[in-house]
Amino acid sequence: MDAQRKPKVKLSGTDGNVFALLGLCRKALKKAGQESKATEMSERVFKAESYSQAISIMSDYVSIS
Repeated sequence: MDAQRKPKVKLSGTDGNVFALLGLCRKALKKAGQESKATEMSERVFKAESYSQAISIMSDYVSIS
């Protein structure tokens, strides 16, 4: 995904639960008009084999700070 089109999401200081983080990333993508990317990201995260892999997938779609 083009880095310039990635919405920014601040994850530091938030609930570290992977589902809470996924929700924040989905919300940012939807707000940016990228609902299909939110769905695609979720599907990939649900198949992740680890927490770090899930975070890595999210960072493919949003700019995490």
